[in-house]
Amino acid sequence: MKIVNVVAAIIEKDRKILATQRGYGDFKGGWEFPGGKIEKGETPEAALIREIHEELCADITVEKLLTTVEYDYEKFHLSMKCYLCHLTSDAFVLTEHLESRWLDKSELDDVAWLPADIEILSLIKKELEADFSKGKEA
Repeated sequence: MKIVNVVAAIIEKDRKILATQRGYGDFKGGWEFPGGKIEKGETPEAALIREIHEELCADITVEKLLTTVEYDYEKFHLSMKCYLCHLTSDAFVLTEHLESRWLDKSELDDVAWLPADIEILSLIKKELEADFSKGKEA
């Protein structure tokens, strides 16, 4: 089975996570974390910075690797490195997505996530709880 290596940005702002609705391809309309394929010779972090610049016309700070999701779709195996990130400014433009939403912990299950992205929702919720317990203000 073909392996597709991608990166995803879990972008946090004010204790909310950015979700984007895919605007193209087999999974059009599904919700995902923005990101994309790692090109040959590129580090995952560099790929993520490039992809977010292309998809959102925005710059990010990559904070840390949260997890790597391994997921078998019908036609390929997805290996997705998921990084916690922050936008360097509030402005972004959707160039490849239909819609975006900032979701707090209680809203994360409110959109129809793509299957591989569902795999990390519980980790994201724990991360938001940990930030809250450290005294971060909303």
